[in-house]
Amino acid sequence: MERLLIDECLSQALLAVAKARGIQADHVVWLGKGGIQDWNLVPFALDHDYAFVTNNRRDFLKEYAQLSVHDGLIILVPMVERDDQIRLFSLVLDRLQTLPDTVNKLVEIFSDGEIRVRDWSASDPDPGYITSPGRHP
Repeated sequence: MERLLIDECLSQALLAVAKARGIQADHVVWLGKGGIQDWNLVPFALDHDYAFVTNNRRDFLKEYAQLSVHDGLIILVPMVERDDQIRLFSLVLDRLQTLPDTVNKLVEIFSDGEIRVRDWSASDPDPGYITSPGRHP
């Protein structure tokens, strides 16, 4: 499985969830990157072969739509408390085990546990999906 970089908008408890499954993961805050603008985190994730995990859907969809190749973008769509983040993240990790990889993939999980996986890169962006995820498959 890919390396995961967890954004500062998500609980640091997600690190323990990933590591308990043997997944290499880091948290933005633990790497001294807290407070860094989104557009500066993206090159860091790319340079270090991370799939990026965030709750900041709109900004990162825009950033990743400009990339021709990336290691994946994973979004916990609802803004929820720590325990729900852990629950949703665990479901995402289950789903990731069924994927060959996350290269150029967008993986989103919604509050009801629905997980959507789609291509997301400069060669296949869908600007309408950024603002209206419900109207697109």
